[in-house]
Amino acid sequence: MASQQFQKPNITPMRMLRSSLNKTIMVKVKEGSEFIGKLVMTDPTMNVVLEDATEYGDGGKEAIAKYGRIFIRGSQILYVCVDYTEAKLRQTTVM
Repeated sequence: MASQQFQKPNITPMRMLRSSLNKTIMVKVKEGSEFIGKLVMTDPTMNVVLEDATEYGDGGKEAIAKYGRIFIRGSQILYVCVDYTEAKLRQTTVM
């Protein structure tokens, strides 16, 4: 049996997040809400600042609020979708 060598990925979660600056991302927080907006700032603890953000309720189908700029604490983030587009947003809102 030939041994397989696995290469360590050279992109870290922080590097991936930083590569998404000025792009639209989706942030899911622990309490269930989702925030979609343009990533304008992040730090080593994965705190993020989104611009022109929209908050969606649990399930992501109904917009709850719109924010000009919002700070989301890194410790409250469940996951981040960095490859998020308006087309994907429309698909989730259509029944």
